[in-house]
Amino acid sequence: MPIYFFWGEDDFARDRAVKTLQSKTLDPDWASFNFDKIGPDQPDGIVQALNQAMTLPFGLGDRFIWLVESSIAQRCAEDLLAELERTLPAIPATTTLVMTSASKPDGRLKSTKLLQKYAEIQEFSPIPPWKTDQLAQQLRKLAQEMDLKLTRAAVDYLVEAVGNQTRQLHSELEKIQLLAGTTHQPLDVEMIAPIVTASNQNSLKLFAAIRQGQTTVALELVADLLRQNEPGLRIVSTLIGQFRQRLWIKLMLESGERDDRTIAQAAEIGNPKQLYFLRQEVLRTSLQAWEKALPLCLDLEFGLKRGADEMAILQTKVIELCELFQG
Repeated sequence: MPIYFFWGEDDFARDRAVKTLQSKTLDPDWASFNFDKIGPDQPDGIVQALNQAMTLPFGLGDRFIWLVESSIAQRCAEDLLAELERTLPAIPATTTLVMTSASKPDGRLKSTKLLQKYAEIQEFSPIPPWKTDQLAQQLRKLAQEMDLKLTRAAVDYLVEAVGNQTRQLHSELEKIQLLAGTTHQPLDVEMIAPIVTASNQNSLKLFAAIRQGQTTVALELVADLLRQNEPGLRIVSTLIGQFRQRLWIKLMLESGERDDRTIAQAAEIGNPKQLYFLRQEVLRTSLQAWEKALPLCLDLEFGLKRGADEMAILQTKVIELCELFQG
């Protein structure tokens, strides 16, 4: 009885994992008979999914049930809990039941405890943009799956250009795959840069302009990013990661810490050699500026999530941030 519960806000990686399971489970010739995708708008969707899961497959292959955006691990009525207790242990081995949700399971619920007992639970949350070593590891794994060879410099360039956007990363690697053709030579930056959409890189340029107190340049970059349909929350995610990283470095240096490895570990920098350049950035500015910058970014994120006008709030907060680093 293969049962899975996939959760997390990285819907692209989450759905990709579901489709990988689906391809392993279903016989292509019988897929239309044995595949059911049940959405959150369908009445009694969870009960419907459990009933379908108990049905034997038709023809060859197994049965595959996908319950989309399930609330089973956030709230669960007593009658539904009883149905879960009765059905989950009895689901036949010929059925794969997958439940997906953007929200983290509530560990206090009995339904979550049932899932922990009978299902494989896997998290699909975006890697924080400042954890570049983990992003590089994710990129290499995906490139290997696509039989792509990239130099270390090319990997670093893609991490900087795309950040933690797995959907865009997959799209960029597909373009690079077409470029590579049948060649098995590692591709370098010079080959991939012309075809890569570097939205995250523009957000990094915005951070650099703010750090240097260049208000006019920063506002032009904000307008340019929004013209490229870059979501405001993605922009602020990059800024938060950059400011958080520099704040840690500044705090460690101010406390008297001089060991690069210790500072790199605290700031979650994968390559301690990168620290030399980051040190130069923070040494020229006061600790107070870095301490005030992060709350401003968090205010910006909160405002965007509350539905504030993207252009207006980004311009306002970017001006405030630039003022911290002037003079």
